[in-house]
Amino acid sequence: MIHDHDRRRRFRPSTSPALLLGAAWLAACLAGSAAAWGQVSPRATPAKAQSKAAAGASGIVFEIAYPEKGADDRPISARVYVMLGPQGTNVEPRTGPNWFHPEPFFARDVKDWRPGDSIRIDAGADGFPAPLSQLEPGAYRAQAVVRLNQDTAKIGAGEGNLYGPIVEFTAPSKAEAPVRLIVDQIVPPRPFHETERIKLAERPSPILSAFFGRPIKHQAAVILPKTPPRAGDKLPAVYTITGFGGDHHSASRYLESPGLNYADDMVRIVLNADCGTGHHVFADSANNGPRGRALIEEFIPYLEANFPLIADPRARLLNGHSSGGWSSLWLQVTYPDAFGGVWSTSPDPVDFRDFQRVNIYREGENAYRDPEGARRPVARMGTKPFLFYDSFCKLEQVLGHGGQLSSFEAVFSPKALDGQPRKLWDRKSGVIDPKTAKDWEAYDVRLVLERNWPTLKPKLAGKLHVVTGSLDTFYLEGAVKLLKESQEQLGSDADIEIIPDKDHGNILDAKLAERIGREMKAAVAPLLKDR
Repeated sequence: MIHDHDRRRRFRPSTSPALLLGAAWLAACLAGSAAAWGQVSPRATPAKAQSKAAAGASGIVFEIAYPEKGADDRPISARVYVMLGPQGTNVEPRTGPNWFHPEPFFARDVKDWRPGDSIRIDAGADGFPAPLSQLEPGAYRAQAVVRLNQDTAKIGAGEGNLYGPIVEFTAPSKAEAPVRLIVDQIVPPRPFHETERIKLAERPSPILSAFFGRPIKHQAAVILPKTPPRAGDKLPAVYTITGFGGDHHSASRYLESPGLNYADDMVRIVLNADCGTGHHVFADSANNGPRGRALIEEFIPYLEANFPLIADPRARLLNGHSSGGWSSLWLQVTYPDAFGGVWSTSPDPVDFRDFQRVNIYREGENAYRDPEGARRPVARMGTKPFLFYDSFCKLEQVLGHGGQLSSFEAVFSPKALDGQPRKLWDRKSGVIDPKTAKDWEAYDVRLVLERNWPTLKPKLAGKLHVVTGSLDTFYLEGAVKLLKESQEQLGSDADIEIIPDKDHGNILDAKLAERIGREMKAAVAPLLKDR
């Protein structure tokens, strides 16, 4: 489902060596429950003008300044956050929320916020786990963030977003003055660290730039093989897609981690699938644009022209984990003639009859409650449910667009009348919308295979490899089991395996990596023999 190999260890709640894959950036159900465009406080309005009612029982109100110094005099229309963390830590609150252990945070949308003005975050703002008026007593650190970058799901670390220094406070407070914050710093571009073996590949995308009406570029990290090819020699490529929250900056992990270091004699290309709505999974969609087509028509030809790659579909292999697992499988199924095989691990739901235990096609289905009325979990530790759809979605609603659940809707849903992705379920009741569920059929991997099997069967022979754990942290094994059953009924030779007692992270071990590398080598052996 989720997560980048870079961040998973930082937020690891168990001893699993590869569990979270970027939990800090699991954010937002793109919901309409955020407050309407806020009223920006006039330049001369004093802090004491805030009413006690707005402060609520906690007595806390935040006033955020957007200074004129260094501003370009353009007003801001964006979502503004106050992120909290406990005192006594070195972690900046803006890097949250860690959704396995989330700290309180609050947000509102503002329109035409002018340099020199201040805005307020008070009891009327969106808040998690509750409104600001219900903030639990404690000693906190606060940091303000303004989300400006449209092309990344990252908030506090998103290039071009604004943030400010950390301010400490204690709740409840009887002081009349608000806690004053400022957004006076810009998140700088993240430098890409090239090495002897890892190189940056970038190319403008005319296709995607035309769709969005602003410059969009392809990005990837190219990992050269351990033994450099001789001059003029070309090699097969493994196109790898990270999980949710990851990007091409995580390339070094594929050299450092025994569970990821496979196909070392090929060129590995770590693609960037980060986007403003979350993870675009390289699927063409109404909201994210023609991502798959742009990869096939623009970026792969560029890579094959500029790196030592064999320009032959049989030499293009696919791999990914979690959201990247779904992405890689989708690319192989959607473009069967363009790739020579896929190795997908712990993919996001590949059969929507088991969308993390929700059958989106079943009449009367509810995302928050199962047919017996029990809360639906979205994640577990071992066999114990740990996160639940209803509270998890509440967290995401405060964050706004760009989270895992809304990322699914951005890919699978058509646009609603407001121009946003249509929601699969009502955010208050959890009731599934059958019309939207019907639209999602176009991205149901199992259904796509079944409906197109006479054409796809010969093109996918020997190419499909899917592996997941029986105790997947995000309940993803159920959909893989259904896909396996469907493929067996179709007479497919797809290699689909559920490994007992493995979860979402610890499935990525040295044993599986060795196996994947061996199978990839066997897949390209006939091609290399003929060259």
